[in-house]
Amino acid sequence: MGRIFGTDGVRGVANGELTAELTLDLSVAAAHVLAEAGAFRHADGHRPRAVVGRDTRISGQFLEAAVVAGLASAGVDVLLLGVVPTPGVAYLTAALDADLGVMISASHNPMPDNGIKFLARGGVKLDDAIELAIEERLREPWDRPTGGAVGRVEEYAAAVDDYARHLVSTLTRPLTRTADGRPIRVVLDCAHGAASQAGPLALSDAGAEVIAINDSPDGLNINDGCGSTHLERVQAAVLEHGADVGFALDGDADRCLAVDHAGTVVDGDQLLAVLALAMRDAGTLANNTVVATVMSNLGFVNAMKSHGIGVRQTKVGDRYVLEAMNAVGYTLGGEQSGHVIMRHHATTGDGLLTALHVLARMAETERGLGELAGVMTRLPQVLVNVDGVDKSRTDEDHLVAAAVAEAEAELGETGRILLRPSGTEPLVRVMVEAGTSEQARTVAERLAAVVRARLAL
Repeated sequence: MGRIFGTDGVRGVANGELTAELTLDLSVAAAHVLAEAGAFRHADGHRPRAVVGRDTRISGQFLEAAVVAGLASAGVDVLLLGVVPTPGVAYLTAALDADLGVMISASHNPMPDNGIKFLARGGVKLDDAIELAIEERLREPWDRPTGGAVGRVEEYAAAVDDYARHLVSTLTRPLTRTADGRPIRVVLDCAHGAASQAGPLALSDAGAEVIAINDSPDGLNINDGCGSTHLERVQAAVLEHGADVGFALDGDADRCLAVDHAGTVVDGDQLLAVLALAMRDAGTLANNTVVATVMSNLGFVNAMKSHGIGVRQTKVGDRYVLEAMNAVGYTLGGEQSGHVIMRHHATTGDGLLTALHVLARMAETERGLGELAGVMTRLPQVLVNVDGVDKSRTDEDHLVAAAVAEAEAELGETGRILLRPSGTEPLVRVMVEAGTSEQARTVAERLAAVVRARLAL
């Protein structure tokens, strides 16, 4: 059997790869591994406790039941949070002093998919070693508790309110324009997902005028033509309602993208740039450095440099961003896709937290998002996926290396090249940034042809 855990928990087609049986077994194994690793407290009669949340997928109901069955049968008490965003589960794992958090979601994936994500005490992601240990302990024989030693299960009805209250508490001012005292008008695309209730509640409680769209989940419509992967909905709504700004969340609301008052897209790099300057001005940007990935646009790096802010770049994936942040104590990091981590307030990417603090910057400066995002100029970026190749040889072939070196010399300081083997598919990604779209496309296709010829299977 190959690895079960991916870069963000366990995912697959619900009732296909991700069955109730596998989910139950994973929950039992997680309870055993974490208990033996000393992650569960037993002092003063404390019983191990887990919090469990889910997004709006209909499959989340039977998977939730499987998680509960596994944990309770292993002697873990369970608090059911209901439908709540992934960062809400992370927050409540810490706030409710739970030993374990579980989120049932496949984020931005299509509705038939689902996933299981485990969080350790404090609401942090499990280490790779712990995930591997859980896989190795699947379906092993074990001594089952009986009688009063089995876990209790309760509903925790205040989950959404607690999480929304926490989000609002991170702000220092209401979301109104100083000039006329008018609330900032915001369109929020909830993707028919986990933030359909928490999102409008948090933004309105913070003082914004909220126009919520795609906030009527029916178990089947999550991410369906809406949310952060389909920005045309929020663009149209911003123009229709004359809103100041729009935000689009994904299914579990751990990331967001935005559009300004004119409907122009503002991506994760630009949101990160806005927040970096806000935190620098507030004195909360640790080491005057922001963490991003190697896929962040060169325009972002150049903009930060021009404002005296350092950029630490990591491999693609929010877990690598978080690792770098934790290692040094950085307070801001994120990805172009809209995962933004504000370490003072959250242990993971949080789309609503990002939106609130971007709105706070708009209120503080009395400037629109388009103007604020103008701090960086995006370089044209072209990505070509080259399939049918031996990706393991990407860094070994001397002719590929020579072609890259020649292209880098051609671009000079006005562009950038990245060749990256895919982590999940037999292909190599060729990314080129340049001063013009035409130049970026020409160089990318030329390099892709070399990769295809030299690394063909």
